[in-house]
Amino acid sequence: MAEWTDSTTETAPADVAVVGAGPAGLSAAVVAAEHGLRVVLIDAGRQTGGQYWRHPDERHRDAFTAPESTGHHHWRHYTDLRDRLSAAVASGRLRHLAGRQVWRTDGYGDRVALRTSAVSGTDTLPHAERTTWARRLVIATGAYDRQLPVPGWTLPGVMAAGGVQAMLKANQVRAGRRAVVAGTGPFLLSVAAGLAEAGVEVVEVVDANALTRWAATPLRALQEPGKLWEGVGYATTFLRHRVPFRTRTVISAVRGSGRVSEVELSRVDGEGRIRPGSSRTVAADLVAFGWGFTPQLELAVGLGLRTRIDVDGSLVIDVDDDLRASDPLVFAAGEVTGISGAVASCAEGELVGSAVARDLGAPTDARTMARHRRRLQRGRRFAIGMHRASPVPAAWDQWLTPETHICRCEEVTAAEVTDAVDALRADDARDVRVTARPGMGLCQGRVCGFALSKLVATGTGGDVDAAALESLTNRQVGVPVSLGDLASLVPHHPNQEES
Repeated sequence: MAEWTDSTTETAPADVAVVGAGPAGLSAAVVAAEHGLRVVLIDAGRQTGGQYWRHPDERHRDAFTAPESTGHHHWRHYTDLRDRLSAAVASGRLRHLAGRQVWRTDGYGDRVALRTSAVSGTDTLPHAERTTWARRLVIATGAYDRQLPVPGWTLPGVMAAGGVQAMLKANQVRAGRRAVVAGTGPFLLSVAAGLAEAGVEVVEVVDANALTRWAATPLRALQEPGKLWEGVGYATTFLRHRVPFRTRTVISAVRGSGRVSEVELSRVDGEGRIRPGSSRTVAADLVAFGWGFTPQLELAVGLGLRTRIDVDGSLVIDVDDDLRASDPLVFAAGEVTGISGAVASCAEGELVGSAVARDLGAPTDARTMARHRRRLQRGRRFAIGMHRASPVPAAWDQWLTPETHICRCEEVTAAEVTDAVDALRADDARDVRVTARPGMGLCQGRVCGFALSKLVATGTGGDVDAAALESLTNRQVGVPVSLGDLASLVPHHPNQEES
């Protein structure tokens, strides 16, 4: 196919636009370009890799003492993708728009428009070039840490587990000296092992669930033998650094003056109810919370794509076997179709790159696509087992006090949410958002949305369905933008001079 010309005009769209340069998006973009498609890869990061392969600034490698691969799994696979990306860019088939975010998407017949803006600083692109047109769109925006509020979680020193790991990987900086890692799921092990290897004293790692939950689906654990070997590696690290690991235990409160100084640990039953008399206190200056991940779906919901509730309670994009969404022009790959891990995300990216190429008439290998589908089926079976073994405890809201902040941005407490449900008769999360303002701050509910929807469902005696989560995700502007970006959507009068 022809080399890249100018995909920023409506008359010359790209064949495919990929949003997100993590494992799924990077794989999709590279494979699509290698099939001869004209590809534009848009990512908020200055360099590729996403959150999983987050690494030190490639422009200043000499400033870091450890290799850029430190703390990473499957690093060779990433460097291979990075090299293939560079080759595709050099060939003219791929354009990489780094440091840009998509704040709105619109469908126009047989093509999609992606409105973009610079993540930071002055946007140097002319307004005409801030819109990317494409014949197909791949959403690979990944996920972010799911958080549950507990008393004291707004204190400095309390961080998402992913944020703690990002500081280690990207900046080789330790977020504290004495850490407690808490929540549920295997990601806790990765974060704790990384902290221990970096010289942090990991006081305890506590999981709200019991490891015996895996016994309910033992065959699912065997679907990903690589994960089992990773687990052995984490166990070895824990033994070497004498890191205690406890199950059926949660952080029920965080305390400190000005910042974290201690945490209260409590034993819980299978539903997450605190066992009387089981609480104890340990000193720590860092708390890393990890309760799984929430897919980033602003673009998908804004386009009106069909969604569903996954096994872990997350809202995900509903796709077919080729990862095509309900809009025939849109595909999705990676964590936005279900939290399954980086290896599965890479396989999804490779499959969707081939699927888009086939959709646009490029020759593809059916056997390779079938192999990717089988790989995804194994990854999906493992993910279902992981989610069933590591659920958010049903009774987590019993850890809250009336003064506990549910929404950090707007400082909305649990009591105010309860009052909106009981006294104001707000019967869903969106009503509570309008009346009590949780989710109305800068993060727009990305941090508190999951917990808010769960808390409201408990108060109303209902369930959290796709519509409830979509109502917290649906917004016309996906990320903060300037007034100039909004004004660019309005056609200029013929007599109006360009500024």
